[in-house]
Amino acid sequence: MTLSELISKHIVETVYDDIPKSAVDVAKKSILDALGVMLAASTLGEGCNEIIKIVLAGGGKEESTILGFNCKVPAVMAAFANGAMAHAIDFEDVHDGGLVHSNAATIPAALAIAESLENISGKEFLASIILGSDLSCRLGLAMNEDLGTYGWFNPQILGVFGATAAASKLLRLDVEQMVDAFSLTLCQASCSNELAQSPKSIVRSIRDAFSAKAGVLSALMAREGIKGFTLPFEGKGGLFNLYAEGNYNPDTLTNNLGKVYENANVSFKPWPGCRGTHAYINAVLDIINEYGIEPGDIVEIKAYISQVNTMLCEPLEMKQNPENIIGAKFSIPFVVATALLNKRVALEHYTEEAIADKNVLEMAKKVTYEVDKTLTLKETNSGSLTIKTKDGSYSKKIPFPYGHPQNPVTKDDIINKFLDCAKYAAKRIPESNLKQIIEMVFNLEEVERINEITALLAKP
Repeated sequence: MTLSELISKHIVETVYDDIPKSAVDVAKKSILDALGVMLAASTLGEGCNEIIKIVLAGGGKEESTILGFNCKVPAVMAAFANGAMAHAIDFEDVHDGGLVHSNAATIPAALAIAESLENISGKEFLASIILGSDLSCRLGLAMNEDLGTYGWFNPQILGVFGATAAASKLLRLDVEQMVDAFSLTLCQASCSNELAQSPKSIVRSIRDAFSAKAGVLSALMAREGIKGFTLPFEGKGGLFNLYAEGNYNPDTLTNNLGKVYENANVSFKPWPGCRGTHAYINAVLDIINEYGIEPGDIVEIKAYISQVNTMLCEPLEMKQNPENIIGAKFSIPFVVATALLNKRVALEHYTEEAIADKNVLEMAKKVTYEVDKTLTLKETNSGSLTIKTKDGSYSKKIPFPYGHPQNPVTKDDIINKFLDCAKYAAKRIPESNLKQIIEMVFNLEEVERINEITALLAKP
């Protein structure tokens, strides 16, 4: 059996009852978290309104809901719209070791298909999300180098396969069709690393629109019998040889497959912004809480970063004065300054007014960086920070930023984040609906039809 067949067979044959409770419990948190983040992005996400305008102009069969807008469009385009919102405010969960946002495309794709089919149970939905997320994480963990080394952008290229797996699972494809779906996905999987090097680009915000749409489209094409090719992962022109020049570990994909689910190891974001900035937010808050440092006493701040995260500090002058909101979220100097002056980092700190705050920008000028060559690729989101004041120097190392499985958020944290995000929805959702949604997501195995949840999200 080929690697591509083995992965496909695992996804096709695994059912809800095969999956450990630990993976199910985390998946429920991921789903509620994703719903909240997409609702907030319906008003806060750069580029999202433009995407939704395009989607609505196309019309079509009313199958699946665009979250926050109370309207339905064809499933492929709902995945496109919700996928744009899934990452737009950079607040969704992330797998720190795999360097992937394994649910950003997976959940919008699964949600679109589930709603269009009308009879998908909570158990089926959970299984599809878990299998899709696990695959994206394993693909990331299997890489021996960051795909940026080869000019590609890791999260989008790997996340699309999770979306495909989830959509294909819900469509009940067989093994041969699943391989076809993955190969059809490979024909659409692309994202240049230039988006991380271009400060004015908002493609970084809406990037998962492409992945969620491609996942749904590939699954639907495979269901209709469109043949792909046989080795989408390991072939000469497959994923790993095409994007990583063969520099991967295939055993990572298959070790404990069906026993260990990497979706259970995602990190939840307590603060909006690139996960690579979180170790430094964490360090700043720890230092000022422990030592009572006042902003006026600070002389210099130095962040010690991984090689991958140089994109969050270079070019330094531009990162100290970001040009747009997504640029601020990809800036260690900006987020460190924000945390120092506000003693927290929240959605309200990423507005046009907030990123132009003179006090924040002046503090950001004091932030410098140094590459810590001891940090491995899998430790990319770890980091340390030193604050020098008139009276002394204070340092903090953060191996696992808050939200990591070894430094976890609580269930209440996820609920409160969901409720806060929901306040920003383009169309207000009644509080009673939100409470029902929370209850249903945390008891998703008892839900008979996913449409019960999407109806509450769209109900005026």
